[in-house]
Amino acid sequence: MRHPKFIIVGIGVALAAAGGTTAAVVTSSAASTTPPAVTAPAAVPGTAAAVRVTHVPVGGKTEAILTDGKGLPLYFYGPDTATRSLVSGGLAMLWPPLTSAAPAAAGLSGKLTVVKDIHGGQVAYNGHPLYTFIGDRPGQVTGQGVQGFLVATPGIAPIAASASSAGTVPAAQSGSGYGGY
Repeated sequence: MRHPKFIIVGIGVALAAAGGTTAAVVTSSAASTTPPAVTAPAAVPGTAAAVRVTHVPVGGKTEAILTDGKGLPLYFYGPDTATRSLVSGGLAMLWPPLTSAAPAAAGLSGKLTVVKDIHGGQVAYNGHPLYTFIGDRPGQVTGQGVQGFLVATPGIAPIAASASSAGTVPAAQSGSGYGGY
């Protein structure tokens, strides 16, 4: 008697410390000997990314934050430097980098640049490489303070070009990093 091949599809859900959830689709076959693959949303290199200021609730209070062209909140990772992203592998799957060859700014007073790093051309604001969070939706911030990521605000202080490339957080970043940061 032939046994049909079963495809098992599971959704892995990790509860974030701030109450947000993340999910990744994992597929595997009963006959497969290779580990299941998890894929992150693909960035389209060479496309223009729009960064703008949007007012949304963060921790119960409406705040001005940076969002991408789809309205998704943008975050920065405290250990990053002005020249290097330290987000890779599984962390980059949960926190996809914002990439673009020619980012556009709307209503920003800070400096929008492109950092050539492990992600290609990653968009940075005041030297902070920017990321989205797969658990967010437009107008919804669920990643604030999760895994060392903080929501990016228009007033975020610039990272000095001489910031440690070893990935340590400069003293000015040791606080919450939000609001007047």
